[in-house]
Amino acid sequence: MPMAKTSVSNPSSPNPGGALGSMDEVIMVFKKFDKNGDGKISIKELAAALGELGGKISDDEIRRIMSEIDKDGNGFIDLDEFAEFHQNFSSTGGGSKDLQDAFDLFDVDKNGLISAKELHSVLKRLGEKCSLKDCCRMISSVDVDGDGHVNFEEFKKMMTRS
Repeated sequence: MPMAKTSVSNPSSPNPGGALGSMDEVIMVFKKFDKNGDGKISIKELAAALGELGGKISDDEIRRIMSEIDKDGNGFIDLDEFAEFHQNFSSTGGGSKDLQDAFDLFDVDKNGLISAKELHSVLKRLGEKCSLKDCCRMISSVDVDGDGHVNFEEFKKMMTRS
């Protein structure tokens, strides 16, 4: 499998904000999406992975996401495309629709707030090994208003900070 043309300053540093911060983390998530291990993500695998994250995404939205990431138009997302999408999303903060979609995946109960419990649930589904206590720390590191939850504005700041 070819490595993505992505440069990361410190590939082993953990990212307490919750966003993917190293190429190792990008590869780990890519492998979670690539269910059959063939080195590419099909539209079916993309739909299944997004569904596992708790999102209810229409077929049209899945096709839009696929076409946005699948730069060479071959119907699959390879690691290079996945890493490039992540790098572009991280550096620009994603589009506001993309950010809202990401927020909605974590906001399981759809109350407009992400709790430590919701964060823990989604990260576990992604294969992250973190405790509820770790998630509480992540939440408090970006919880500007101190309510114990992350609202959309706090989430946006977390996703766009360097």
